[in-house]
Amino acid sequence: VIHPFAEHIAYYALFSIPGLTTILTGTGSIISFAGYITYVDSMNNMGHCNFELIPNWFRTNYSLFMPIYDYIYGTLDKNSNTLYENSVKRNEESPNVVHLTHLTTPESIYHLRLGFAYLASKPYSSVWYLWLLWPVTLWFMVLTKIYRRTFVVERNRFDQIRLQTWAIPTYRGQYCLKRQKESINNMIEEAVLEAEEKGASALSLGLMNQASFSASSHNQYGEVYVKKHPQLKVKLVDGSSLAVAVLLNSIPKGTTQVLLRGNLTKVAFAVTFALCQKGIQDEYEKLDKSFGTKSEDNFSKSYSSCKVWLVGDDFTEEEQRKATEGTLFIPFSQFPPKKLRKDCFYHTTPAMQTPMALENVDSCENWLPRRVMSVWRIAGILHALEGWEEHECGYTMCNIDKVWEACLKHGFQPLRVPIQSKS
Repeated sequence: VIHPFAEHIAYYALFSIPGLTTILTGTGSIISFAGYITYVDSMNNMGHCNFELIPNWFRTNYSLFMPIYDYIYGTLDKNSNTLYENSVKRNEESPNVVHLTHLTTPESIYHLRLGFAYLASKPYSSVWYLWLLWPVTLWFMVLTKIYRRTFVVERNRFDQIRLQTWAIPTYRGQYCLKRQKESINNMIEEAVLEAEEKGASALSLGLMNQASFSASSHNQYGEVYVKKHPQLKVKLVDGSSLAVAVLLNSIPKGTTQVLLRGNLTKVAFAVTFALCQKGIQDEYEKLDKSFGTKSEDNFSKSYSSCKVWLVGDDFTEEEQRKATEGTLFIPFSQFPPKKLRKDCFYHTTPAMQTPMALENVDSCENWLPRRVMSVWRIAGILHALEGWEEHECGYTMCNIDKVWEACLKHGFQPLRVPIQSKS
């Protein structure tokens, strides 16, 4: 065998790993050593015996890393060129449904499929060793500031529906900056028009993309883009109807009081109205609606007896500490509250378990468990599957019962409420 001396050392080091492993683990034997050496030497000799054991019709494309040698010595399979040319000519796959989201924290880049597979397959959380990657994280932050276009995060397929998740290169904190509002609005609008151009039937708005930054509150939840482009064929979906349906089915049966805390949103108003209108009197003797307008005295009386809280953004730590032991917190917002109480129960943000027919689910959606999808994303899929032709944005909502039945029909399942699973 003729090799450079350094390569000899590397070869012996690599080939001795199996033998040393059996010695260190106490499982070595004469038979294992003899079998291993016989196999390695046989394969090595076969590769260097100057005799081709492979039939003639396989004598092409020898080079794995340096295909230029196949060009030089005439062993390139010409079909490879044809295959490459055909793959280049293939049209880009157009999505039927687009879910528009954005980055949350600087470390969220490592939860993308192009990041670490270990992190991408677990609910979003920050671990200590990510601090060691801050130079890389900072570089990505600079890159996202320069590259001001959406990018594809994930591609999925459900039955005949092609799904894509697009992310805006913007972090959660930037949505609160006035100087960023116009830029973010423009990127959302460009994404809507791009989805329209690619023939998507529905575009769902995730996280903080739902709130446009218009001075008029009537232009929230994507309505501003519908008004600006009245001929849009792609339907904008904010998922509020399905969020309300999931919240209604998350409240344990037999509950007589529900306390609402946090910022009022479209979902908060709708779920309160639904609790009052959908025959709740049979199951709820009393519905305590707290919209932040009650006095602190009344609030103190409510939290002392109420065991089910619907909580949204700006749900304060002080309020959370006032809850009695065993309280169930059910978020109605896109972002979950910080878990401060070990003696209370915390449900996920509105989400459902996906059916196994949903393909290529390789990463978690933010802080949700594996194969659990937010209702705002599911709503866009339902729009495409059912062929619904109306926008669900602004203050427009779909029929809650119709949306819930369609969701179950297509295999999405509600999540178990923590207090129920523990009992």
